Amino acid sequence: MTRLWWVRHGPTHEKAFTGHRDVPADLSDAAKIARLDAHLPSEAVLISSDLHRARATADAIAGRRRRLPHDPALRELDFGVWDGKHFSDVAKTHPELSRQYWEQPGDIRAPGGESWNDLHARLTPAVERLIADHIGDIVIVAHMGVIMSQIERAMGVTPYKAMSHRIEPLSVTRIDVARTGWRIGAINHEP
Repeated sequence: MTRLWWVRHGPTHEKAFTGHRDVPADLSDAAKIARLDAHLPSEAVLISSDLHRARATADAIAGRRRRLPHDPALRELDFGVWDGKHFSDVAKTHPELSRQYWEQPGDIRAPGGESWNDLHARLTPAVERLIADHIGDIVIVAHMGVIMSQIERAMGVTPYKAMSHRIEPLSVTRIDVARTGWRIGAINHEP
């Protein structure tokens, strides 16, 4: 069995769409990072998205874990022209599309961005490679949308239902992968 320990990167304090835009994480809460590090298996392999906020979070919890090269396939959803804009501004400029994007996730894209299904198409091969290459524990530092997409996959729920889960910065969502299927071990656990 393989256990995927999905860690959401540290807080960015952004009040806007933050997808592929490369913003830093606030990793100043040393006690919380130490609790997170202690909660994660020390012999796991560790990988992260290539965005700075995920890489820096992975560096902060690396310890003895074997670090794999960061992977751009683990990036957050690409919000296209919405990236960096406040949610209310997007709702004003694209009222129908922005509502559909969240209420009917699937093939709907932000202008110049990607859809929920595009995220799966990018992410699924990367996750499958990790599972094939590493039996045991894998710590993956990624983003809220990425983690929600894996909740959808593990629970067999709709994207809309998966998006209803809170995924806090520096939280852990564990998914166990066995021959019999995927099972949720924890969602949004904050050590």
